[in-house]
Amino acid sequence: MPIRIPSDLPAQNVLSRENIFVMDTQRAATQDIRPMEVGILNLMPNKMETEEQFLRLLSNTPLQINVDLIRIDNQAPKNTPKEHMDAFYRDFDEIANKKYDGLIVTGAPLAHLAYQDVKYWEKMTVVMDWARRHVQSTLFSCWAAHAAIYHYFGQHRVLRDEKLSGVYPIEVQNERDELMRGFDPIFYAPQSRYGEIPIEVYQSIPELSVLASSAHTGAHIVASNDKRLVFVTGHPEYDPESLSQEYHRDMAANLSPKIPVNYFPDDDPSKPPMVKWRAHGSLLFTNWLNYYVYQNTPYDLESLSR
Repeated sequence: MPIRIPSDLPAQNVLSRENIFVMDTQRAATQDIRPMEVGILNLMPNKMETEEQFLRLLSNTPLQINVDLIRIDNQAPKNTPKEHMDAFYRDFDEIANKKYDGLIVTGAPLAHLAYQDVKYWEKMTVVMDWARRHVQSTLFSCWAAHAAIYHYFGQHRVLRDEKLSGVYPIEVQNERDELMRGFDPIFYAPQSRYGEIPIEVYQSIPELSVLASSAHTGAHIVASNDKRLVFVTGHPEYDPESLSQEYHRDMAANLSPKIPVNYFPDDDPSKPPMVKWRAHGSLLFTNWLNYYVYQNTPYDLESLSR
């Protein structure tokens, strides 16, 4: 079954060319089932690229999914046309009374700002508290994962001296958890961040379990015992060229970035990158939707409570 998105969302054409089944609103209305309701709070500057990445991952499931694109900052992002935001995004206040089976909160390039200095931090705290009452399971990605750990558990991140950038081997720590079902013992995932929360901090929180980690990246996937919160510190949604684009952007800005680890053959940025994370990225989101969302969410979303 497909994801359901607006008929004229540009991501629909991209996904269709990749033979990914997407359904527009008119066709979905003829199916007599209760679709899953999933929101994506997109904090990235390039909204359209991030939409495609996460919608691609959500598409690999037998469930029909209605997707709402959500914004909390009314300022037009410099990398996305205002017309696109106005046409396809809903302000958080518009959906604040709605309940969702699942919510994805993306990362954001805010590593060097204190949380309180982020212009929409106050609204972020409102959303995170709202999610505990209105969402069956919320998946926080990269910066959002660290922000949520700070908000829910009062634990601070630290900043690395150098950016963690590359595709790193990750080891499954709890193969019995449904989120890790079907994973190889060692899998790969892109990383692109300065922030880090030591693994010992996660392990000290009784409500949380570290499901996958590595010596290079620390904790990679962490989940609450009630399956309502998932924290992913890397970027399984990344396209093959995402790290390359970041590297060349930083080179052009004279930031002297290091070559992403385990990414370019022979560490040669002129060569096409090696892609070895997409299958497990897809599996992660399939497992999340099935075991953390669908298998636990009530049929009547209005009965959802903390």
